[in-house]
Amino acid sequence: MDTQSLKRSLLQKFQEVSADRLQKIQLGVLDLEKPTADQAADEVARELHTMKGEARMLGLAAIGQLAHAAEDVLRAERDGRAATEVATDLLLRACDTISDLLEDTEGAQSGTPASQEMVEALAAASGHAPPPIGGVKASSQTAVPVVPAVPVVAATHEEPEEPVYVPPPAAAVAPPPAAAPARAPKAEHAHEEGHSPKALADRSIRVNVEVLDSLGLLAGDLLVESARGRLRASEVEALLQRFSRLGDRFLKLAETLEVPNVLRNDLERIESDLHMLRDDAFRFVRRNGDGIETLHGNLSMMADHVAEARLVPLSTVFDAFPRAVRDIARAQAKEVDLVIENADLGVDRSMLADVRDALVHLLRNGVDHGLETPDERRMLGKPAAGRLRIRVRADGDMLSIEVDDDGRGMDPQKLREVAVRKHLLTESQAAALSEREAIELVFRAGFSTREEITDISGRGVGMDVVKKKVESLGGSVGIVSRQGRGSSITLRLPQSLALMKVLLVRLGDDVYGMPAADVVAVMRVKPEDRMEVFGTLAVKHRGKPIALVGLGPLLGVNGGNRFDKPPAVVVRHGDDHAALVVDGFVDEREVAVKPCGGEFLKGATFIAGTAALEDGRIAVLLHVPDIMTEVRRMARPVTQGQATRRLRVLLVDDSPIARATESALVKALGHAVDEAQDGEEGFLMAQSQPYDLILTDVQMPRLDGFSLARRLKSTAGLARIPVIILSSLASPEDRRRGAEAGADAYLVKGELGVESLAQTIDRLT
Repeated sequence: MDTQSLKRSLLQKFQEVSADRLQKIQLGVLDLEKPTADQAADEVARELHTMKGEARMLGLAAIGQLAHAAEDVLRAERDGRAATEVATDLLLRACDTISDLLEDTEGAQSGTPASQEMVEALAAASGHAPPPIGGVKASSQTAVPVVPAVPVVAATHEEPEEPVYVPPPAAAVAPPPAAAPARAPKAEHAHEEGHSPKALADRSIRVNVEVLDSLGLLAGDLLVESARGRLRASEVEALLQRFSRLGDRFLKLAETLEVPNVLRNDLERIESDLHMLRDDAFRFVRRNGDGIETLHGNLSMMADHVAEARLVPLSTVFDAFPRAVRDIARAQAKEVDLVIENADLGVDRSMLADVRDALVHLLRNGVDHGLETPDERRMLGKPAAGRLRIRVRADGDMLSIEVDDDGRGMDPQKLREVAVRKHLLTESQAAALSEREAIELVFRAGFSTREEITDISGRGVGMDVVKKKVESLGGSVGIVSRQGRGSSITLRLPQSLALMKVLLVRLGDDVYGMPAADVVAVMRVKPEDRMEVFGTLAVKHRGKPIALVGLGPLLGVNGGNRFDKPPAVVVRHGDDHAALVVDGFVDEREVAVKPCGGEFLKGATFIAGTAALEDGRIAVLLHVPDIMTEVRRMARPVTQGQATRRLRVLLVDDSPIARATESALVKALGHAVDEAQDGEEGFLMAQSQPYDLILTDVQMPRLDGFSLARRLKSTAGLARIPVIILSSLASPEDRRRGAEAGADAYLVKGELGVESLAQTIDRLT
């Protein structure tokens, strides 16, 4: 390899490794603000030191200078000479500057105004003079060429400040390009784990993405071809069985004929040959069948390995999230704890960008819309720092990614009002929405509860695009929100797009496939199982009515309901279920998914792709999210979830401050609140207006809370209303008096929070 090629190769390697190293540094820097700061600082120091040495060897002096200055700031922070928050901000900004230099080779060598400004800021924080850009002082008359060199590790137990090198012979000296890294990336960690750098390299190599994609397609095609081989083997076996039966008939016929003695010997030889031929044929069938089954098993294993090789750990994108969430939170003066669980699970590399885009938006949305400010959270009895969590788990062949927060949740009524204001719905349409349907308005194109445009909200991708991205990958999006308690959004995605396990069904002579992950059950629809719910045909499944729809008419093709007890497939998308009537079941198998080709299927509704079958037919793979959207439109009364009630609550307390705080808690849960200043006023209001729940203090003028509870429970028409006592009195005796007065629950004001109040209200109503 010539010098220029080596230089390009080393630079590319340095860029790849340094991008990963920067991610580790940023995660470690964020941990400086946590109890594990000492361990994080050691990790950051190692990564910075390695980056500095590699950059200087490659002639990327500006990156080496920045890494050196960052080391000084880290040392100053550990010695207490620099504030942790200031050091964290500077180190993160330094990572951004280094990231920019990685894409600018000239700037990485000689520096840029931005990098020099960053170096000076780091130097000011550490109290050190800015390091020289070359890292060493050299005579102006002496040119020090940078060349590929052979590393020599000193035989000492202490690591030298800089690696020591033996220059190559003079004949090998070439103009400036690059030098070999001091040590292989991550070699230090490999030694710590008991592995040599060579062993680490032996276990992983970089593979061209296009080659991996081609292998995935080839593996799928080979699986189909091996299935065809099995089919041909069974056809050969059937042919040989026919020959065997024909031979038996010939021999039986020969026994009934009067055969001259001169032909009897020939007949016996023919009979012997027929028996030998039959034995040989069946031995061949058995060996051939065993060979084909072994081949099919090996090809299946190969396809699984290729699919596994296409998986990329989600941590490759998750590692950037703590920094992003911290920056967004600081811009909004909020405190956020980000928790990530099971980030080592993998996803198909072709899906990585879409998954990242979707999660970035959900995280920004969670910080901006979901979490309250620290002051608001304290008033609601919550910790000042909001919790934002990403939880990943494997669900068969699917991947479930849940993003939840403990923030304010979504107000269905506010969402209805926004939809009307933005002319997405009429007032009557909005009023008819269930609570679940109102929350799902956030998936409408152009829907936003924010009127102003900021750097966080109102720009770029919306929740509608998140939903489209996920569903285009064959996944689904589910959302659950409780006012005052937070929201949870779940993305359900296939782990691999190259191979998919599907249930093949028949409509007429055509074969259609549904992702097995979306199939809940198969059934026969008996006449007595059918019912009509609000004018919509339904069938009971696991005790609940679900829409019953003919798949053929839905797709605009023949078939779907020609039997007294037609077969049906129960599919699920999110929380919705439907029974799709088909003509028959073919098989469940793993197929290679191909995109729709030609104008006939390209862009067609309900179609996700195609798959070749062993008999030469093409199975059309259905897109269940599109199908369920149409089913919901056709059968809304059946699939509509029951709305959660918006309660009307009476709050009785003589303290204005206590009333304001308690009223805010109840309103945060989405309920309407009326207030009374004492027990007497509260009793009169309860007689004149209907309430679903009454909350009352104990110590009040005119009528205390215990007396109010007794009077309510002894009055016809009011006794059914649940009563919750809110009091600062926390003794067992006070609780006993509350129970004797007829109160349904007793909560202590000093321990009151939105979660405990919500659970109590849920239990009583």
